[in-house]
Amino acid sequence: MADRYLSLTATAPGRFLTRRLGLPQPAALRRWSAERPSLDGDLLHLTAGASTLDLMPVLARTGLPPGSSASSASSPLAAVVLDATGVRDVDMLAEVHAALHPVVRSVAASGRIVLLGAPLDPEDHHQAAVQQALEGFTRSLGKEIGRGRTVNLVRLTDAAAAESTLRFLLSPKSAYVSGQVIGVGTGAVTAPDDWNRPLAGRTALVTGAARGIGAAVAETLARDGARVVVLDVPAAERDARDLAARLGGGAGALPLDITAADAGERIAAEVPDGIDVLIHNAGVTRDRRLVNMPAERWSSVFDVNLASVLRTTDALLAKGALRPGGRIVATASIAGLAGNAGQTNYGASKAGVAGLVRALAPRALAEHGVTVNAVAPGFIETKMTAAVPLFIREAGRRMNSLAQGGLPVDVAETTAWLAHPASGAVNGQVVRVCGQSLLGA
Repeated sequence: MADRYLSLTATAPGRFLTRRLGLPQPAALRRWSAERPSLDGDLLHLTAGASTLDLMPVLARTGLPPGSSASSASSPLAAVVLDATGVRDVDMLAEVHAALHPVVRSVAASGRIVLLGAPLDPEDHHQAAVQQALEGFTRSLGKEIGRGRTVNLVRLTDAAAAESTLRFLLSPKSAYVSGQVIGVGTGAVTAPDDWNRPLAGRTALVTGAARGIGAAVAETLARDGARVVVLDVPAAERDARDLAARLGGGAGALPLDITAADAGERIAAEVPDGIDVLIHNAGVTRDRRLVNMPAERWSSVFDVNLASVLRTTDALLAKGALRPGGRIVATASIAGLAGNAGQTNYGASKAGVAGLVRALAPRALAEHGVTVNAVAPGFIETKMTAAVPLFIREAGRRMNSLAQGGLPVDVAETTAWLAHPASGAVNGQVVRVCGQSLLGA
């Protein structure tokens, strides 16, 4: 369903009216397209504190012309990267202000600000305090900057390990990701032969893929070169086969109830050569307040949203069906992080997904060479949200820093980044795709 309010605010009368009334003023977001794959303008690289990162070679490969001072860069700026990894005491936080204060207004609409921070040092509580302060700064700036611009924080120790993450955050692909803190470790990173088709030669399986967000994920992974197996319930077989035919590249459909006790074994048999990317997207809602919720509504949500994810993941890992260097990306939700009235079952199941990711990630990487992460969508424009009553739908759209709903492709692009072969140092992360929801974010 079209966002008529967003269309209204794009007109001169709409801008005047909403400004006078103090209403949200969303800006149309710049998303990726083959015709315009990069942001427009220069990338400004700044530093606060003393940094040891070898950052410039990585930034030079983002496709944005880099500069090291406001005078050397064009205006408006496509993006600003502030390296604050060397900030270790309160006085140094003044350098963060001094670096960004003069340039924030120069960032273009739909532009990017990315802060780089260091992991918190448990042996130095001063460093830990000021590095934690960067999180509050990031989220606060994200909520005030406006015009479709985003602000994110990446914690890292190795610039090369963060290349896929920086490419993602500094591109139109991250249009609906803001206010996030992303940790990048030191795991193995495999740079693709072709950054435009990083999944070439890899097999991806997407559950719940016949329509909605799952279909967008399948399409995006196929765009990136993957052979996609479109898995959905038998009742959606026709849609699944139609999508697989459109994707081409050896894509196939697998009609299967993911809650079946032997789903993992059947997937392994269907893809005997192994899976490189496993996307747990299948999910259901059965909303009611707890006092009115029968046991069936409770258990059916857990069976699809959490139990099937645990069961099939365990089975596929045990069988070695996930190849070394593989990626598991599960779908959580901001309902599981912040809670939502009428969704005790759904919120609990999605919080369980986040717990699964954080606990399994280090072991899966150590034992199988596989990373485990999750996306947590907020209000995404789908047929399901189009059926939500008008005023609740409008509240869902506006209650984030970008003041609009996201699109299925926003979740898909974030999933594709986590599935990237060069994202091997991103593990155990739960990344919200919510436009920086004003609740729980």
